[in-house]
Amino acid sequence: MSWPFGKKEGRAVSIQRNFYAMATVDGDSAEIVMYGDIVQEQPRDWWTGEPIEGSYIVLTEFLEDLEQLASVSNLTIRLNSCGGDAYAAIPIHNRLRELGAKKTAIVDGVAYSGGSLIMCAADVVRVNPSSLVMIHKCWCFLWGGYNADELRKMAASNDAIDKAQVAIYKRKTGMEDDALLALMAEELYMTGAEAVEKGLADELIDGEPVKIAASADRRTLFINGQPRRVPFPLTGLPESFPTVTPEASIAAPVMANKDQPATSGGNEGGNPMAKSLEELRKENPGLADQIMAEAQAAASAEISGGAKIAAEEERRRLSEIDEIAHLFDDETVRAAKYGDTHCTAQEMAYNAATKAAKSGGAFMAALKADAEESGAASVQAASSTVEQQAAGSGAPKTIEEARAQLAALEGKKEG
Repeated sequence: MSWPFGKKEGRAVSIQRNFYAMATVDGDSAEIVMYGDIVQEQPRDWWTGEPIEGSYIVLTEFLEDLEQLASVSNLTIRLNSCGGDAYAAIPIHNRLRELGAKKTAIVDGVAYSGGSLIMCAADVVRVNPSSLVMIHKCWCFLWGGYNADELRKMAASNDAIDKAQVAIYKRKTGMEDDALLALMAEELYMTGAEAVEKGLADELIDGEPVKIAASADRRTLFINGQPRRVPFPLTGLPESFPTVTPEASIAAPVMANKDQPATSGGNEGGNPMAKSLEELRKENPGLADQIMAEAQAAASAEISGGAKIAAEEERRRLSEIDEIAHLFDDETVRAAKYGDTHCTAQEMAYNAATKAAKSGGAFMAALKADAEESGAASVQAASSTVEQQAAGSGAPKTIEEARAQLAALEGKKEG
């Protein structure tokens, strides 16, 4: 893709995608709003090929649109992103760095993972006190079977991405490589003030705080009341970070200031602020209805997002079982797909191998028991008298023949 950085005289730009926008403010300044997850390509349903709904910022589209802002002198980038694909976030960071404009990044909500890489492309990073920034080492999904060499190649690839991330954070913070890698290994979450302290941000914005909270399972963020599903559990959130409990989500889906004391209100003074939905409904029915509507919308969005993710995971599970189904009997495959203890393709293969090992052990034990029951071990060598009596009677004439017949008998039992 070409990258024309030539000046474009007075060209007005107004680009509106689903989850990002670019526009010139005047002839010399522009703003980019990035509220979504960073991906190389639009995710698609494995079964139907249809695009999967989500807040996706697609690399190729974004870079193509970014060329329209090549001539501006001042660029503001507003971020609210949980990150995404490092192979998409790093090129976006690099292209933003190449722009000749003075760049200011403002973290409206969160800048996680790849979002923090894009944030660091700016000359000045401004964060809200309640903004969140997260850095971590690269991780990837594994499906199927891999040998040691293949796993080592994946680890080497992850190491290379980590080095690229360190280079970006180092330019911004001035910290040493080992120190940055140690912070990334912790999956470090920072408030706005902590990001300034670490050198990842430059200025703390004074003003109305951004209300951010997490769901109880830490898989959904609520940013100013809007739910954002994340692809990984937010295990490293600070202990002081508010979460939405089932009770709290009814009255207030976002509780960024839940520890602050209630203030007095009313023109006549002395009236405490409502402490429950019922009290609020008596004092201000309209506000109570609005809060209920927002809570229901947030809960519905979270349930819908979770259902879509669960459906996609189930389709992937069945597809992986189908890929190796020819190696196993129909009963094993049906049990793995639909049984009471349904499982993944990897678990099915493991269970089948364990069952085969146990069956082999049981077979050997039964064979030993049959041999002991037959008394083969106690058979003594035949005397010459016995051999003479057996002559002409159809009995074996020699010890070797007797043993051969005994072996044949045991062979029938084994079969």
